[in-house]
Amino acid sequence: MPAPFSVWNTAPTSAPAQRKGRYVPGSAAHPAKMLPAIAAHAIRAYTNPGDLVLDPMCGIGTTLVEAIHLGRRAVGVEYEPQWADLASRNTASAHEGGTATGSVYCGDARRLTQFLPATLRGTVDLVVTSPPYGPSVHGQVRSTRDTGERGVAKRNYRYSHDPANLAHVSTDQLLNAFTEILAQCRLMLRPGGTVVVTTRPWRTRGELIDLPSAALAAGRAAGLVPVERCVALLAGIRDGRLVARPSFFQMKNVRDARRHGIPLCLVQHEDALVFTAPKILETPKRPCLTDSRPA
Repeated sequence: MPAPFSVWNTAPTSAPAQRKGRYVPGSAAHPAKMLPAIAAHAIRAYTNPGDLVLDPMCGIGTTLVEAIHLGRRAVGVEYEPQWADLASRNTASAHEGGTATGSVYCGDARRLTQFLPATLRGTVDLVVTSPPYGPSVHGQVRSTRDTGERGVAKRNYRYSHDPANLAHVSTDQLLNAFTEILAQCRLMLRPGGTVVVTTRPWRTRGELIDLPSAALAAGRAAGLVPVERCVALLAGIRDGRLVARPSFFQMKNVRDARRHGIPLCLVQHEDALVFTAPKILETPKRPCLTDSRPA
C-alpha cells in the first residue's frame, strides 16, 4: 500500500462528480454524505486488496462502495432504515461485475458485537467513519421563483426525526456515544488494525464546537492509539491555489456571521484522525467524557 501523506488531495472534482454513475438514485438526499475520495484515500492508504473495511455509521454506504470498487470486502451499519436501504442498494450496485463483496446491517452501532456475525470479530482491517454534526446539516436548495416567491427553499437537511438518533442529542451525549461506538469497533478490529475518523468543527449560537479534538479524546478513551492527524481537503487545487466548493448554506452562514462581526471562514478541509488498535486486545473501561466538551 502507498505511504500515507498528511494532506490528502481529496477534492480534485466536486462531490456530485465523484458520485456520478456510482450511486443509485435517491442517494443525494442524505444530508451529510462522506466525500467519496476521502473514503477511497483512506482505503488505499491503510489496506490491501481483499482486506475487510467497516463503517459503523455508513449512511448511504459511501465507504462500502469505494471499498468494493477498490477490491476490498466491506460491511456497514446504519441506524436509520431509509439510509440502510440505500446503502444496501449502493453496495449491491458496486458489487455488479466485481469480486469484492459488501453487506449492510440496520442497527445501533453502540451494539455492533451483538448483531454483526461473530466470525467478523477481530478480523476488520480498517474502520472508516464520521460522527454526525447535529440535527441540521448541509442539505440542498431550490429556487422558489417558480412558485411566485423570491428566495430559496431548503430540503434534505435532516438525518431523520427520530429523537434517538445521535444527530439530535447534546454534544456531551454524542461524544459518550461515539466513544462507545469506537470501543465496539476496537473489538471488531484485528490487532494492529486502523481506524480513520473524519470530522470538522462547527458553531452553535456562535460557540465553536471543536469536534476533531473531542473525537481524538473519544478514540483514546475507547482504547485506540492515535498515530496521525491529517487534512482531507474539501477544496480543489488549481495553479497552487485552493478552489473552494462550499454548499449554498455554508456560504450563507459565513456571510451572516461576518455581518454580525464574527470572522468566520469557509471550512475547506476535514480532520482525518488515524488510530490503531493495540496489538493485544483488552476490554476497554467504560469511559466518561462529561468534562471533555471543547471550550
